[in-house]
Amino acid sequence: MLKRHKEHSVPHSPFRLPSPARVRLGVQAAYTLFLLYAGWRFFLYVRWAMGESEDFVPKPPSVEGFLPISALIAFKRLLFTGQWDPVHPAGLFIFIAVLAMSLLLRKGFCGYICPVGFISSLLARLGTRLGIARRTGPRAARLLSLPKYLLLAQFAWISVVSMDVESIEGFLLSPYNFVADTRMLQFFLAPSNTALTVFAVLGVGSLVLPYFWCRVLCPYGALLSLLARLSPVAVRRDPATCVDCGRCSRACPAALPVQRLERVSSGECVGCTECIAACPVQGCLSVTLPGKRRLPAWSIVAGCVLVLLAAWGVAQALGMWDSPLPQSMARRFHMMLRAGMITH
Repeated sequence: MLKRHKEHSVPHSPFRLPSPARVRLGVQAAYTLFLLYAGWRFFLYVRWAMGESEDFVPKPPSVEGFLPISALIAFKRLLFTGQWDPVHPAGLFIFIAVLAMSLLLRKGFCGYICPVGFISSLLARLGTRLGIARRTGPRAARLLSLPKYLLLAQFAWISVVSMDVESIEGFLLSPYNFVADTRMLQFFLAPSNTALTVFAVLGVGSLVLPYFWCRVLCPYGALLSLLARLSPVAVRRDPATCVDCGRCSRACPAALPVQRLERVSSGECVGCTECIAACPVQGCLSVTLPGKRRLPAWSIVAGCVLVLLAAWGVAQALGMWDSPLPQSMARRFHMMLRAGMITH
């Protein structure tokens, strides 16, 4: 039998706050649009670097955020030598900011910043409207998350554990790493038939199983999940006022059993607060710090944006956002890539 509790009523106000889902989609969309603009600028830069245009356009450093493996390797070098990556310095700043974000604010990067997360959100909504989306139970969700942890272990072993500092420095300063972001751009501009097939499978999978890539296969998300378990911020449920309606669990994009947890400490929580918005009892669910100190529900998204802006500000202040290496060197390596001299 359900416990009865007086449900809250929201007083009429001309300034109605948007729902957490709308806030989340809005922030994701804004960041995705920014990345599309940066991608266009990067495309123009690559045309110059490869000798296809004489109009020089500065490389937007933010595109280096798409090189997490290079950043992970550079992070190990930083820990062992204290030296910053001179080739993709912004990528290392972004990587460290994302790690800090997960430690402080759960998987806020996945919930609010990641453009793949934005696409997954749109596909999840479409799958729900088409009536083909299927929810999984907590046990199935845990089993489905195993592949991404196995992929993370493989990447960590190959890219970090098995590489000593000398090998790392050789890779970071190699011609391949210089043009790694350009290689990624070429991959997306002219994907192979195999890549298109994989994208199609991931798209259909995301319609049927919401956030398929994020929950099942993303190794970056797996790394952030491990760090998010240490986050002091979490959604907390008050059992005394809970009416066991299950709306919070049904609203959770990660399929977490929120209604059975007193503190949502799972590393899969992205801090979207959609469970709080779905709860009919005011104050039953809340974002809290240790000691049950409550925070506004919007504190997670605000914190994520502030962490990114702080990383950018520090990098700019230190003169470490742009690579110090000369453009002539970058163009030489790009011309080598164009000539087919860089294949790995």
